[in-house]
Amino acid sequence: MAEQATTLTLDDIGSSTVRFSSSGIFATHKDNMVDPYAATRIPKEAQIEGTQYTPQAAGVFPALVFLHDRWGLTRHAQALAKLIACEGYIVLVPNLYGRQGGMITANDEVAEALMGRLDEKLAIQDINACCEYLNTNIPEDELLDNAKRNMHGVIGFGMGGGLAIQFTARRRRLRAAVSFYGHLSQNSDEIAKTSYCPILYHSISPNGLATLEEVTQFQQRAKDEGRTVKIESYPDTPAGFCDQENPATYRPEAFQQAWKTTTKFLNEVLKPA
Repeated sequence: MAEQATTLTLDDIGSSTVRFSSSGIFATHKDNMVDPYAATRIPKEAQIEGTQYTPQAAGVFPALVFLHDRWGLTRHAQALAKLIACEGYIVLVPNLYGRQGGMITANDEVAEALMGRLDEKLAIQDINACCEYLNTNIPEDELLDNAKRNMHGVIGFGMGGGLAIQFTARRRRLRAAVSFYGHLSQNSDEIAKTSYCPILYHSISPNGLATLEEVTQFQQRAKDEGRTVKIESYPDTPAGFCDQENPATYRPEAFQQAWKTTTKFLNEVLKPA
């Protein structure tokens, strides 16, 4: 990844795989201590799988839920999530295709099919469960607890960017949302009225999932309701402009600008340690 002025380095970020219930209700380690069947019981509800990136430094950190694009939980998505963790965030990256087998693809037609099969209501439920997991994932030793409770933001790209916007009207305690060229759903008017947190939208019109005109109208509706939507525009920039591994779409200047704006926005709202 391109060099960034970060609080921590990539070597300072630890990672772990996570798996938890999509219900948003979890057994704690103390519950499991008195349950002889905890290790062998088969869960009845769908399970969310993904990766959590955590700063290996002293402090208590706010958290972000990172939502991948239609290609699935790719190496590029993981790299961006780890990079933003360097700013002093715990970053949870769920596999949004977990209910479809967790597929990853580089094929455009397959990616479109996977996105088309995604149940957005269940995806929003899974994202909310991620926030609940971040709130209740407390280590046995309380001195090792490094997550701020209810200090959460969400950041998404493409398909994930659209879900990020929808989620702002779902979770009352959400503090910030960042959408990279995400879709504006048919209920965007209602979201503009009921969004619970500031939104930063990166527009690549006309190459994104929403035109700049649509995003501007969304911004105005939100403003009329006393809510905040900030827009950063990168005209004619391709989707995937943050992907350094793809020379065909990577735009380093646009990426640097977008990343600087994103981290500044999140830092102002979430105030990381």
